[in-house]
Amino acid sequence: MVAPLPLLHSVPHSAGVARPGVALPAGACDSHMHIFDPRFPPSTHWKRQPPDAPVAAYRQLQARIGTQRAVVVTPSTYGTDNACTLDALAQMGEAARGVAVVEAGVDAAELQRLHGLGVRGLRVNFVTPQSWGTTTPDMLATLAAKVAPLGWHIQVFVHPEQLLAMAGLLRGLSVALVVDHMARLDPAQGANGEAFDLLCRLLDGGNTWVKLSGAYMRSAVGGPGYDDTVAAGQALVRRAPERLVWGSDWPHTTETPGSVDDAALVDLLGRWCEGDAARIARIVVHNPAKLYDFGPLPFT
Repeated sequence: MVAPLPLLHSVPHSAGVARPGVALPAGACDSHMHIFDPRFPPSTHWKRQPPDAPVAAYRQLQARIGTQRAVVVTPSTYGTDNACTLDALAQMGEAARGVAVVEAGVDAAELQRLHGLGVRGLRVNFVTPQSWGTTTPDMLATLAAKVAPLGWHIQVFVHPEQLLAMAGLLRGLSVALVVDHMARLDPAQGANGEAFDLLCRLLDGGNTWVKLSGAYMRSAVGGPGYDDTVAAGQALVRRAPERLVWGSDWPHTTETPGSVDDAALVDLLGRWCEGDAARIARIVVHNPAKLYDFGPLPFT
């Protein structure tokens, strides 16, 4: 596939100016990104200054990498206040869906309100500080039961050892499970190790999805190629291409500002898919359309 000509300007929070070498198909979805807007204050539990990354800046990224749909995930920065995410969904309309963050005591009326505004899942984060304190497996089970009537999924952000510790719970969830950022697998282990084996078994069960995202989080060799992630990425794509989605994780708050080239992340997806255009289309168009309840493709 031949990419369009390079851009002539940079995109906020994204290194480089070139477009990806892999041209994404019409209707491509970035299934994991965040919006940070200074109109919305961070939670009192959050001690770092959030970036200025509003919808207008993200639209520049879409123009650069060739995506047209997006899944806005409420970051830990805002605690359980989803106002920034909901505002982004209102701006982006039917081209966006949301993944919210709530406390275990959330009621059905609030979940129904979120559904009407475009939310289709909840994120349960075991890795970074949360406004309620420690996240527990019981909280995960409680929230899964509450969202089941809506047909939502539960998205978990976990360390590999946490994935292993909750294996029984995760296998028994009554809702779809989405595992963030490839479960933070250690690239040094490639397509091996207990956590990778468990992730594959969960995929085989038919109720689990994995986000191909966050390659830089544990890469020892770094960008732009993140070569040490290729073995695990390719193994996951070969195993279950029908239950994978891809995300940029823009604006890359875990990394040094301006160090991540989003075009290179798209090209990394191409490497994970071994250049197979049909698999790329499945991961960025058809799978997210199903998982996030998007309507028919209006794109040509």
